[in-house]
Amino acid sequence: MRIHILLQRDWHTMLSKRFRFSRRAKTHGEPEGVSPRTVRGLTPIGSPVRLRLLGLILAVVSFGRSLIAEDFGYQKEVTVREATRLDWVFANSNQSVTNPPAEWLEGYDSTKQRYEAFVPAAAKPAASKTKTKVKSKTAEPADPGMALVLFISAGDQPAGWGSLQSVCQQKGIAFASPYNAGNNTPMPRRIRIVLDVLDDLRRRHRIDADRTYLAGFSGGGRVACGITFALPELFGGVIPVCAGGDLREEPWLRHRVMDRLSVAMITGTGDFNRGEVERFRGPMLAEMGVRTKATTVEKLGHGIPDAKTLSEVIEWLDAGAADRRKLAAKHPASRIGPDATPTREEWAKSLLAEGQSRLKDPKTLYSGLMQLQGTMQRWPDLKAAEDAKRILLDYEARPEKPWEEDDIDEQRRFLIARARGLDSYATGELPPQYANQRKDMLEGAINLWLLVIQDGQDDKAVDDGQRRVLKLKAMLMAEEK
Repeated sequence: MRIHILLQRDWHTMLSKRFRFSRRAKTHGEPEGVSPRTVRGLTPIGSPVRLRLLGLILAVVSFGRSLIAEDFGYQKEVTVREATRLDWVFANSNQSVTNPPAEWLEGYDSTKQRYEAFVPAAAKPAASKTKTKVKSKTAEPADPGMALVLFISAGDQPAGWGSLQSVCQQKGIAFASPYNAGNNTPMPRRIRIVLDVLDDLRRRHRIDADRTYLAGFSGGGRVACGITFALPELFGGVIPVCAGGDLREEPWLRHRVMDRLSVAMITGTGDFNRGEVERFRGPMLAEMGVRTKATTVEKLGHGIPDAKTLSEVIEWLDAGAADRRKLAAKHPASRIGPDATPTREEWAKSLLAEGQSRLKDPKTLYSGLMQLQGTMQRWPDLKAAEDAKRILLDYEARPEKPWEEDDIDEQRRFLIARARGLDSYATGELPPQYANQRKDMLEGAINLWLLVIQDGQDDKAVDDGQRRVLKLKAMLMAEEK
């Protein structure tokens, strides 16, 4: 029976119709990222004149409090005002549903969530009425907003400000780091906390999505990757410190990451995750087509680097902002700007529209079909999903399917990148805490290379695979003795 690649594509199947391979081997045990506002009425207290005067005084006080006293400079604690409007559910799952499992947020109250913050004095306030739709105009706004580094700690206290203080103050970059969002926090709540903080900042200030960087240390870095790779429209890049992350399975999301995001990985010569960053995650992402840079800091262990390193990393991330703006000008749905907070319906409709526009060009036909598939899978209950499915069925019924080769070529490229990355990681130096996982890594690398050999379409990769399998098997035998 013929496989319907468009409608029933198994995201754990790598080379459709040709061969399969299992999901990545777990390389270590650190946490992975990859889970009516009440309006108070005024009570009449006097004459209309006094009421108008009182209203004016309250407005002035409120204005001053929201734009000056609460919002600028360094603050040890800021409290989230309202629950996030951003799609935190999708970062935990493969669908955007309206009613996620209640246990995900059991006992959690967004309006009690706190975070450490710094906002430069030159920051502009957010628009008084935030638009919900993704912008369709191609012209860039005169003021895109300020840059932001949102840092996820590995512990329950905020982290990152000690190293980022001088960078943020000198460059006029906002900073935030939540409390109680460490490695012991359940993943759904941890993701929700991060997006509560991000949206609170977006409500208060004009934040540039093209220069919003989600950072994190150790387990926090893995969460940062998971969120950024799930919601790339909200970010310009990610800074995993002494950690790494894997792309999502959905092709359209991988394309969005490759087209939009920059990944700045940081490790140290004494970091036990150095091999993962230098030999595995960094090279693999780069070979997949993601703008990636891995920085190794001398004499740094498993810790947060100094201001000089972070300043250089942010400069590198900023260098990709122009390309992100060009992409958003061509495909508005690729970015959720400072004036936008789309509803489920609006977000689905915008992705559907982008997918349809891509179908018009043979060079982007495959990516367009994958966006339609993403619309159908992410929002299955919406009309946009029905429209996407109808188009996909039409393409599935056509005798000529040029996009199938694009699909298989891309999966092959990802397979080879993963085989090389895991091979390099498994055969290099491992710290004591990961040494007992070498056997599983070697087996995983062997299986990946065998799939490359079985495919037989990339001559160089096949030759590499045949040589590497021999060495990997010899190392595996030595491990089993």
